[in-house]
Amino acid sequence: MQTFAGLYDDYSDARAAVTALEDAGISSSDITIVGRDSDGFDNESNAGEGAATGAGVGAVVGGTGGLLAGLGMLAIPGIGPVVAAGWLAATAAGVAAGAVAGGAAGGLIGSLTSAGVHEDEAHVYAEGVRRGSTLVSARVNDDKADVARSILDDNRPVDIDARRAMYREEGWEQFNGDSPDLTDEELARERERARTYRPL
Repeated sequence: MQTFAGLYDDYSDARAAVTALEDAGISSSDITIVGRDSDGFDNESNAGEGAATGAGVGAVVGGTGGLLAGLGMLAIPGIGPVVAAGWLAATAAGVAAGAVAGGAAGGLIGSLTSAGVHEDEAHVYAEGVRRGSTLVSARVNDDKADVARSILDDNRPVDIDARRAMYREEGWEQFNGDSPDLTDEELARERERARTYRPL
């Protein structure tokens, strides 16, 4: 199995990537979407208020009707409330062990790296989600690797090297699970900054 990931600043691009992966025959059980709560997620999430505290993480595992039908809310320390579905989200939240999301400070990075994503990239992905972007990942057999990579690349993902450089310009080194949650205003500023960033 290989794992591929893409970070998207626009939720509609992330959603399109998920749909294309499923249309290509990749099982929704092998796809994950994780992002900060946004208007796009609000319209699709079927999670209740209690899930935001980590009490209802079972909703993130997915369900019938494709991956997006199983969106649910959970909280990851250092990232804040996320809307998620899929194997990676469940692993990061400790669902497989029956734990609640409150203990998953490094869960997203650990889940990505254990699935084969380079640790340096995993830190950028986690920080990106913290700052309002959406992560899509797919784990696939070798025969689907080119298809999965192509789909993730074709749906306007963030340039990870450029995003890392943007973060490092302000002194960032790696994702910190003890970072405070960003307010809605801070998230809006981060999203605008990401859209207009030009390397020094």
